[in-house]
Amino acid sequence: MAAAGILSHSMRAYYLPLSAGLVLAGSAFMPWMLVGERGLGGLPSIAGIWVLGLGILAAVLAFLSVITRKNSRHPLLLVGLAAFGIVLVSEQWMERTTADQVWAQSQARAIVQGSRTAVALPDPTMAPGGYLALAAAGIIVLFGMTIVVRQAATPYAVSEDDDA
Repeated sequence: MAAAGILSHSMRAYYLPLSAGLVLAGSAFMPWMLVGERGLGGLPSIAGIWVLGLGILAAVLAFLSVITRKNSRHPLLLVGLAAFGIVLVSEQWMERTTADQVWAQSQARAIVQGSRTAVALPDPTMAPGGYLALAAAGIIVLFGMTIVVRQAATPYAVSEDDDA
């Protein structure tokens, strides 16, 4: 009986950003970038803290929409865009700085060992945490965009007229 009530709820579409917000928050605990065997990104970096906070915020907004039956697609759109931007920019920044660090370390090892050639550099690749974060933020953004694409009948809470 409880499952039937959940599936027939009028705001059941908000279960999608609720679960995407939880996945986004969970991806903050995973590495976003791999260099060889070394994982980078996520917590405790500043970007990881922001993504954790935005994932929790998205889940709370979606949960409150389910409870209050009020639309919160505009804030979800902003939260999703912020999370997507943070993850994308931090991925690009981490890839560049990681490649520079690995190059400098390989050059230092070559100098100490007396070798004239540097060691081959492992390529930085995106880890599963980065893919999860981008996918979850993308889902939240797409859900928030539905209010722009499909003009909702009441995009904001309508107050009742008590003057009559």
